[in-house]
Amino acid sequence: MSAETYRDAWGIPHLRADNVDELARAQGRVTARDRAWQLEVERHRAQGTSASFLGPGALSWDRLARRARLADTARRCFSALEEKDPETAAWVRAYVDGVNEGLAENGSAAPEFARAGLAPGRWEPWTPLGVWLATHILFAGFPAKLWREHITAHLGPDAVALFAADGPGTAGSNGWLVSGERTTTGHAIIAGDPHRFIEDPGVYQQIHLSCPEFDVVGLAVPGVPGIAHFGHTGTVAWAITNAMADYQDLYRERLRRTGAGVEALGPDGTWHRAARHTETIRVAGGEEGQEGEETVEVIETDRGPVIAGGPEGLDDGTPTALSLRYPPRVTADLGFGALLPLLRARRVADVDRALDAWAEPVNVVQAADTEGGLLHRVAGRVPLRSAANGLRPVPAWEPGHEWEGRHTPPRAGLADGVAVMANQRGPAAPLGVEFAPPHRADRIAALLAGKERWSAADMPAIHTDTLLASAGPLLDRLTALDDLTPGAAALRDRLLSWDRRMDAGSTDAAAYAAVRGAVVRRLAAHPVLAPASVPPAYPEVLLPWLALVPRVGHALEHLLRAEDLYGIDRAAAVRAALEEVAADPPAGTWGDTHRLTAWQALPDPSGADGPRLSGDHDCVLCTSAVPGLTDRAARGPAARYVWDLADRQDSRWVVPLGASGVPGSPHHRDQRALWLDGELVPVVTDFDRLTKETDV
Repeated sequence: MSAETYRDAWGIPHLRADNVDELARAQGRVTARDRAWQLEVERHRAQGTSASFLGPGALSWDRLARRARLADTARRCFSALEEKDPETAAWVRAYVDGVNEGLAENGSAAPEFARAGLAPGRWEPWTPLGVWLATHILFAGFPAKLWREHITAHLGPDAVALFAADGPGTAGSNGWLVSGERTTTGHAIIAGDPHRFIEDPGVYQQIHLSCPEFDVVGLAVPGVPGIAHFGHTGTVAWAITNAMADYQDLYRERLRRTGAGVEALGPDGTWHRAARHTETIRVAGGEEGQEGEETVEVIETDRGPVIAGGPEGLDDGTPTALSLRYPPRVTADLGFGALLPLLRARRVADVDRALDAWAEPVNVVQAADTEGGLLHRVAGRVPLRSAANGLRPVPAWEPGHEWEGRHTPPRAGLADGVAVMANQRGPAAPLGVEFAPPHRADRIAALLAGKERWSAADMPAIHTDTLLASAGPLLDRLTALDDLTPGAAALRDRLLSWDRRMDAGSTDAAAYAAVRGAVVRRLAAHPVLAPASVPPAYPEVLLPWLALVPRVGHALEHLLRAEDLYGIDRAAAVRAALEEVAADPPAGTWGDTHRLTAWQALPDPSGADGPRLSGDHDCVLCTSAVPGLTDRAARGPAARYVWDLADRQDSRWVVPLGASGVPGSPHHRDQRALWLDGELVPVVTDFDRLTKETDV
């Protein structure tokens, strides 16, 4: 047969085919078999039709997807791909053919279809590009520009730095490259873990793709062919983290209605015709459970699609309209031309050339090969424009905010034989505005410096490190307190002797988190900051970026260290928080409240509580709670990997749940216990050690 499917002990699919297109078709088929419901959800998200089965709760996303023109952009990008790169376009078509075949064969066996009253829908050739866009449109965090504008309006421009993401503000990913001079084998090791919202089924799919042209293991994105982010071909391996680059712009638009439609005022002082049409969104479960409809006006100016407001302003009457300019909409190129060359890579130089075609999201990439080649670079397209564009929405009617070419992606080297990427200010610094705090990167570097030679088997100890360096400023504030009640004094002394590790079994970590949360709530409720808790009437999907309590929680380090905080008595807030927790201390350990809350399109009807977690936002083991709001974690390591260049069979990986997205499958959650314990699954590439499942 032209394609074969094998499985290892963990149900991970290993595919072998006669050629590239048959392999893509097999990848589509097996993904439909393992992740049919997930594919259905992602297809609807890309089209902006989620509310048709998820109800009003998905409507805000659907409005954004329609107004931002995600599906239309995906169609444009695929049409351009067919014209400029017909080989890749045919490969994507083959994948889609496989998806449709797999869905037709047994897709509806997933129980969620019955619960939602759906049958699997048909994929179009552009759908994988739409899935990629929908997955990453908010990845660069353009709504943060709305937050900067919002907090500036309340507290002035100096507040932007206080609340910046360089204070504990964003979750990202860890990755590290250890060159052969620092390993026990003399060959490089690449390891890390992407931090994303944990979803059920998982956002990454362990897979093995083999044909006469290449043999690659890696983490695929369900719904997208190939292996984009994390892969090992046997002779070269690569991995990425989010570069935290700024490559999307928001423009304030002046719009007016005319007899012919809508016009937008341009930077030349002239009113220009804007594209306009309406679309209908179906909404399940409306009044009395009946399906309803909502009409959405879609407007696009010369800058880009209008995603908020319109000629009449926002819903609260504020005379505002915001358009979004993002690279694929401008260039009709989503970077899919990099995917096949990555699979075919044999050396670091091949990965480097492939990444020249990368578009978005903008990533920091590390790669190594068996000949000693090393790579540490940024990949992706960041437009050249005014620095003001990166800070907040800029006026569309003023000149000076146009895009004028793009940045040359920076490159970096290694220090003492290692390179660490953890979303900190690194090689991508010239391309961004805010980055993750340095705690994770510094801790990984310190751990690597603690031993001269490392092996692949050593890496989980780094993955699972729970030291919380960002606890320092709050603990320093506790040190300075006096006149405490005996209970509060005892709690303070206990926290000052704490080892600062956010272990699930730690009662001290639970006490620290309780005090931290109480401090955050008190600061956010202070009359100076409280007015910022009321955001402008932007679309609901953008409001998480404007929520005050999470902003205070993630910026607590800066807010406590600042010389002055607008006259707020921080010592009093910390004292009151300490007394509050001393009077009503947490009953258990950190893991009792710090639990995984994985996102599901249809929540688990059993209502079962998630597993206990170690780690915290600024630990290497980045399981992100939202201080002041919840100890639960919706974000964390969406996979872990160790790529060994000495012998690929010594590589390891794990995902939070399992290879299958079908409830009841033996491989639905069989990796969860390992993931929780920091253990990894062996990477198997020898087909003689696998179990054959099907011929295609």
